[in-house]
Amino acid sequence: MKIAFDVDVIRDLGITRMVHQVAEWGYKYIEQSPHPQINPFYKHPKASREIMTEYKNALRSTGLEISSFIVVYRWSGPDELRRQAAVKNWKRMIEIAVEMGVPVINTELSGNPNEPEICEEMFYRSMEELLPIIEREGIRVEIQAHPWDFCEESNETADIVKSFRSDHVKYIYSAPHTFFYDKGKGDVKSMLQYAGDDLSHMLIADTMNHTKHCRYIVNPPGVDATIHQHVGVGEGEVNFDALFEALREMDFANRSFKVGGESIISAALFGYPEKMKYQAVETRELIERELL
Repeated sequence: MKIAFDVDVIRDLGITRMVHQVAEWGYKYIEQSPHPQINPFYKHPKASREIMTEYKNALRSTGLEISSFIVVYRWSGPDELRRQAAVKNWKRMIEIAVEMGVPVINTELSGNPNEPEICEEMFYRSMEELLPIIEREGIRVEIQAHPWDFCEESNETADIVKSFRSDHVKYIYSAPHTFFYDKGKGDVKSMLQYAGDDLSHMLIADTMNHTKHCRYIVNPPGVDATIHQHVGVGEGEVNFDALFEALREMDFANRSFKVGGESIISAALFGYPEKMKYQAVETRELIERELL
């Protein structure tokens, strides 16, 4: 199992300092989330020769590796021209992953929850074009549901993943999305067990249960938006005792897949950069204690 740190919260440090900071916190792997100089949200990948050379040099000097890239594109529409642009972005990002020796790309369903049928059709249209390339290049693509995706529920997303019947397509469970995944129940153990053998990646952070009455008050009422956090474990309401128990029962730490190798678990803490100097270390130590 690779224990990685999602560097979104420290991306402003610059590439070299960012990599060295992760090493100082005791991690061996970086989860490279969208970065304006590499794989920006929704836009075409940048990843210049200079930036990637700097990144490779920083990895070499610290002994770190990139466990996975995260990309977020509008590959589920509902606008067809934007979907086509997203597929083009995907193709370039696969090339970059191959160049960097990164065997895993994880992503979101995206789309629009108000048009789920159209977006699911567009998603499968994109995958019909991309999956042969993904398989040819030996990449493992991991898919998660995200708040405000066309599908926000865990079990339904796991079904979508399983529908491809491909060793190159697996499922990622994001703990801070838990209360979207089953409409506020928070039954993490049941959802992880449902994902079963297709669960290849975990994101670790906490969140409050947004479905509780007056947990959040948004004005004007009825605004079309979602809300959640990625805070330190214990600062929200996710049942991490049940989560880690389920992962131990599933032997998640010892999983290895035909494509992409070991399972991955990532610290995905975004809310409080000022806390990272101790939360990053505490989260790594928690994962090691619970699963190793």
